[in-house]
Amino acid sequence: MHDDTPPNTPTRRRFLEQTFAGLGVGLIACTGRAQQSRVVAPGTGYQASENLPEGPVGRPEPEHDQELPQDASEQLGWAVAGLGHFAQNYAIPGIARARRAKLTGLVSGNATKAQRVARSYGLGNDAIYDYGTMDRLADDDDVDVVYVITPNSVHPELVVKAFEAGKHVMCEKPMANSPAECQRMIDAARAAGRKLMVAYRAHFEPHNVAAKRLFDAGELGDVWFAMSDHHRPLNPDHERDQWRMQKPIAGGGSLVDIGIYALNGIIWLFGETPSRILASINSPPDDVRFTEVEAFSRVQLEFPSGRAAALTSGYTGSKKRIDLVGSKGTATLDPATEYRGDRLVIHTPEGADEVHPDKESDAQFTDEIDHLCQAIQEGTEIRTPGEMGLRDVRLIEAIYRSAELGRWVDVAPDGSLRDA
Repeated sequence: MHDDTPPNTPTRRRFLEQTFAGLGVGLIACTGRAQQSRVVAPGTGYQASENLPEGPVGRPEPEHDQELPQDASEQLGWAVAGLGHFAQNYAIPGIARARRAKLTGLVSGNATKAQRVARSYGLGNDAIYDYGTMDRLADDDDVDVVYVITPNSVHPELVVKAFEAGKHVMCEKPMANSPAECQRMIDAARAAGRKLMVAYRAHFEPHNVAAKRLFDAGELGDVWFAMSDHHRPLNPDHERDQWRMQKPIAGGGSLVDIGIYALNGIIWLFGETPSRILASINSPPDDVRFTEVEAFSRVQLEFPSGRAAALTSGYTGSKKRIDLVGSKGTATLDPATEYRGDRLVIHTPEGADEVHPDKESDAQFTDEIDHLCQAIQEGTEIRTPGEMGLRDVRLIEAIYRSAELGRWVDVAPDGSLRDA
């Protein structure tokens, strides 16, 4: 296929290349077109250097495509509390790949599982704790941060214990099942003088970051509407899903578990908190999975700027998509929040082009871990602090209230209900 386009003619490809060059975003490519390599043939005038070594010698330090890990003495030690599917398949490997972090502790109610994981990562039994002995972390100088990855209702207790032991904390989303519990965790962080981060990994996922930069730079034009749909099957045969069917533990259904990606993501991309909410929830009749929690949620958001968004969540299908609809172009993340394989496509009247950031999707895990480490080491602010987690739990409470009342509800900038 030949490109006969005159060099000064604007095209989708040039639009994206110029846009991302101006934003300082590294891209592999903006389309699927393969790059041609150059071959230097003999007799072209190139001359060999007179200083070529006669044999193997040490060479100068090369340029690095990625930053090297910090010295082990500078890395922060992380203990992971909760050794389920996500922890073992994504969080702990993310710590192992991070520049600024190293795995130094495990907290689990299953000693056999903890010992197996410890052996896999070269940890001794002295690095293993159970939930009843977390207070002993106070005497463990090898642990600087505790990453809490447990069922939602357990978050507050473990987070507070970690702060009482003098550790920093990263907590999985949702932060807790009530605003009061979130506030308790924030208060504990302040009392301990330690940092609290909520693990909103999409804020560090390369395709989501690229979409955010496009939006902030105005490259999509006027964006007045967005959509976000997040669905996944709930499988009662999987242990990791069984507690999600129990409201006292999970706090809610698909909205709390996966709809929070839609809610938090749109707020982050727009850069503002909604001022009005209209919601409804429902479940398939006679489905025992949804005796206590909802299967589906549908949410409309209105923002102070005049923007609007429509969100859905569900527990029966598979879909994770975000659309930012702009006057110049629409950014589509599909999938938007997978652990691997996210994609960003820019749609314009001329067609569609895929954006390829210079990192893969799984960089989200190492980047969020390194972000908290850097904030601790350098005293900088956290992108996803506990206050953000509190705001989102307040908004979830407002969504359920709107669904109960069957009408719009007004919310304050901190996410709390303005009316009943």
